[in-house]
Amino acid sequence: MNKKYLEKLEYNKVLENLCVFAKTYIGIEECKTLAPSSNVNYLLEQTYEAYNLICRNGNLPISTIDNIDILIKNLESDFSLTASDLLKLTHILKTARELKEYFSFNQDDYELIADYFSNLYTNKQLEKEITDKILDENTISDNASTKLKAIRKSQKDLSLEIKNKLNTIIHSKNYSKYLQDNVVTIKNERYVVPVKEEYRGQIKGFVHDISSSGSTVFIEPLSVFELNNQLNNLKTDEQIEILRILEELSKKFAGITAELKSNVTLIGEIDFVFAKASFSKSINGIKPELNKNKVINLISARHPLIDKDKVVPIDISIGENYSSLIITGPNTGGKTVALKTTGLLLLMAYSGLLIPANENSSIYVFDNIFADIGDEQSIAESLSTFSAHMLNIVEITKSASKNSLILLDELGSGTDPIEGSRLAISILEYFNDLGSTTISTTHYQELKEYALSHTGFENASFEFNIDTLSPTYKLLIGIPGKSNAFAISQKLGLDNTILERAKSLIEKNDVNIEDLLKGIYDNKLEIEKQKEETTKNLNQVELLRRKLETDYSDLEQKANEMIIKSKAQARDILLDASEDADRIIKEMNNISKKKNKNSMQELYDLKSNLTNKIKDVTYGNSKNEHGNLNKEDIKLGMNVFVIPLNKERNHYFSS
Repeated sequence: MNKKYLEKLEYNKVLENLCVFAKTYIGIEECKTLAPSSNVNYLLEQTYEAYNLICRNGNLPISTIDNIDILIKNLESDFSLTASDLLKLTHILKTARELKEYFSFNQDDYELIADYFSNLYTNKQLEKEITDKILDENTISDNASTKLKAIRKSQKDLSLEIKNKLNTIIHSKNYSKYLQDNVVTIKNERYVVPVKEEYRGQIKGFVHDISSSGSTVFIEPLSVFELNNQLNNLKTDEQIEILRILEELSKKFAGITAELKSNVTLIGEIDFVFAKASFSKSINGIKPELNKNKVINLISARHPLIDKDKVVPIDISIGENYSSLIITGPNTGGKTVALKTTGLLLLMAYSGLLIPANENSSIYVFDNIFADIGDEQSIAESLSTFSAHMLNIVEITKSASKNSLILLDELGSGTDPIEGSRLAISILEYFNDLGSTTISTTHYQELKEYALSHTGFENASFEFNIDTLSPTYKLLIGIPGKSNAFAISQKLGLDNTILERAKSLIEKNDVNIEDLLKGIYDNKLEIEKQKEETTKNLNQVELLRRKLETDYSDLEQKANEMIIKSKAQARDILLDASEDADRIIKEMNNISKKKNKNSMQELYDLKSNLTNKIKDVTYGNSKNEHGNLNKEDIKLGMNVFVIPLNKERNHYFSS
């Protein structure tokens, strides 16, 4: 897409914000040069996978990496690297390992980014060897080699011997009076003592330095000369051993230069993809649905460059019943922002960025997006605003196709209103006949009327609050905008005589059209309000329905639990009663065999006992529930429970 149109839609500013989320020089460069692509579905899915992985595992373990091209060339030329260079290469290995660990599970869920991670080269052994042997860019560990450790031990022992000899000198009665300070210091990597200038001949040795004032000379006494030579020889041996160690380590990296170069590329790509995901997350982006019907349906779309706490979401729909949307209304109402929001969100999606809108938003992949937005007046080329706009539109007419999206701001402005409005209609007709999708803004009344009566065109406007004289930034599709010039003037206190005269100058047909538009506006607005209220009520009903279903389910469950419990209790009672009955009957049979005078009485007692057991099982619960009534509590017309029938009856008693 033409860079000029990208800049008109502020795509470059989105890229500036995107770069903040990249960490590597490769990732930052790719963010700077990101451009819309036709492979939209793949790019969106890839970013969406990275987005989900961030939500699952947290931020990517990645930091700045150095450009290692020169280091690789040195290795390929068999040059040895410095400790600092080796640490830079080790950082590449460390980053690759940490990225692999970050992506160490469920790779099947992220098939579009899995290869980036799986192709990373890791070498824990080499990584550990470097970090064990090189403590920082200026320090090689004593344990880097056995020889280095021995050399440094000899250095320490020899340094201690030299210091002891010099301490003997500076604390002796014979020499202490000649010294400027009783300290041992180092000059030119040799141990020396500070001697007063006037006594320099009293201590035999070599002068290595003189103070700036000339009052002190730094002398290496002859007694430590040879020891200092030995110490310097050990330091030379140390440097030779360090160079040998660095050369040995460099050879190990020389064998994996291809893997290192590949790692840098992969790390940069991962950084780039995850920068897009992190940016998308910061703007609460979603993955829009892609359609093949040239439909744009953005739900609660938000301009990504406006503060999230201040931006007003808008719904933008075009392509189903109309392909040309004409947005009218007063200035500062948000018309231009609507154009930019539409174009910019599509460009972002084409670049693999999730867009700030609500789920179920749907877009079409146009072959090109053209935009004529903003003041195009060019002093350098002596062009008027109208001429500059016309040059853009001429260019668009030559390049646009049926699969293009065209965004036109203040179409036909900057010239005679009659000619400008007719020209605007003709331009929109041309793009409509071409099959292009067009969104334009205008103040012309003629375009509102044209959209009302022609197929393929639709009006839209931004709601304006007359009471506060401010826009609400709510886009109303199907409603033509009103200039509200008279209403605003009246609100501001313009004399009523002037207003009435102004109204009288409007032609009768214009008045009728304005009244028609006002009626449509008011009716649609009322419908929108009723729709919102209905939706709100339906949501409340749905919540209530779900709550009732939940409550009923809970009650039903409790009732079932009570029934099961009651059945269990009844079963236990019946079992107990059955056992008692069997025992009593058995006793009755035994008594009936006896032939004495007490036998009959015992039988009656057992029978009475059995009868009571049966009553307890049958009516026990009823007795507990109803209890006993006093005579005075019984009233005419009361419901009574008849225990033998186990039913409630209503009897009318007479006194």
